[in-house]
Amino acid sequence: MNPLYLVALLPPEPVFSQTWELKQEVHRLTGSRNAVRLPPHITLIPPLRQPAAFEVAATAALAAFAATQASFQVGLNGFAWFGSRTLLVRVSESEALQAFHAALMDWCRTHLPEVAPENRPFTPHLTLATRDLPPAQVPALQKQFAARSYAGTFAVRNITLFRHDGQQWQPRATFELSRAAGA
Repeated sequence: MNPLYLVALLPPEPVFSQTWELKQEVHRLTGSRNAVRLPPHITLIPPLRQPAAFEVAATAALAAFAATQASFQVGLNGFAWFGSRTLLVRVSESEALQAFHAALMDWCRTHLPEVAPENRPFTPHLTLATRDLPPAQVPALQKQFAARSYAGTFAVRNITLFRHDGQQWQPRATFELSRAAGA
């Protein structure tokens, strides 16, 4: 079977450690293993199954794309849910991220056509837990996180290509954004 790939942005410190601790807390409270199989991230290109040769093409295309992009800020503020199975940290300042994602999708249309256009709107978020949350524990988790707050801001300076190894997502390449783009 072909491997799974995804492209994401990972927050730098201290946001990385803060959100990683939240994911580990959800894992301790609920046993959710999905919470800790991937570091804190915002998905840019959702998981897609491709032959291993895709990695070479994706690495070249993503490096070229990153070289055209300037760093930008992302804000995180509060918790929310997608349905009753996905706990997330809200992205509060998403204009620059929305524009970045649109530019990435446009780039992929020409330079990485294996990435199909998305059939739903891009809703940036940082997932804390999904899918394997025990349904009986969700109401208590919803109540607990409704009473809490979290906020953070970080500069996006790179994006990362991940490949699933059958157990976990492994970073395969990180692409630095050009600081001179748009100057």
